[in-house]
Amino acid sequence: MQPHRGRRGLPAPVSIAFYHRLGRRGEVYMVMKSISAASRRTIRRQQLREIVPLADSTIFEMEQRGEFPQRFYLTSRCVVWDQSEVEQWLDARRAASRAKAVKLAPTPDVRLRRANPVTQ
Repeated sequence: MQPHRGRRGLPAPVSIAFYHRLGRRGEVYMVMKSISAASRRTIRRQQLREIVPLADSTIFEMEQRGEFPQRFYLTSRCVVWDQSEVEQWLDARRAASRAKAVKLAPTPDVRLRRANPVTQ
């Protein structure tokens, strides 16, 4: 597999993340961890709407049931999703749909409706 290439054929940038670790005596050490920018891309709500054509309330309910990737907060007002998790979810839904494993909603019985019932 070829390494990911960014613009102009150069390798994709690698970001450095810092996190704290406690030593044996309780000292806090700053540890550097490199994360590939291509593998850790996040998307905001508007970008998610472009990828997944579901209502916000539907996405929220599916998150609560554990059927959709969980959102997380970058700041107190900025909510994002991990793009790779969303793409994996879409691939899984596509595979389930092709395998006929998705339960479809039942069609309504038009003879039972109050306004303009169909009579035969």
